[in-house]
Amino acid sequence: MRIPKPWVPILAKKVAVNLTGRKLLEPSLPMDKFIARVEEIITEELMIEDRLNDEVRELLKKHASDIEKGKMDFRKLFELTKQKLVKERNLVL
Repeated sequence: MRIPKPWVPILAKKVAVNLTGRKLLEPSLPMDKFIARVEEIITEELMIEDRLNDEVRELLKKHASDIEKGKMDFRKLFELTKQKLVKERNLVL
């Protein structure tokens, strides 16, 4: 499931407050910088799927004429290709 970008700061703050409130970790940074770092980490993780989607689109563009001739379903090929790359790279989406 995709998370809208405006939600990332809210999510980051909740994660940071939850981790520190439960005493699961004690950040060595001030809380505002710690929250900003959590936000960066969440954004980086979300970008993994975006980059993978772009890569799959590029792979399928190279075979666009074959896809059109064979009357293949682009969406199905997209999902199959994406699943294969996820499995090969041991990604968690």
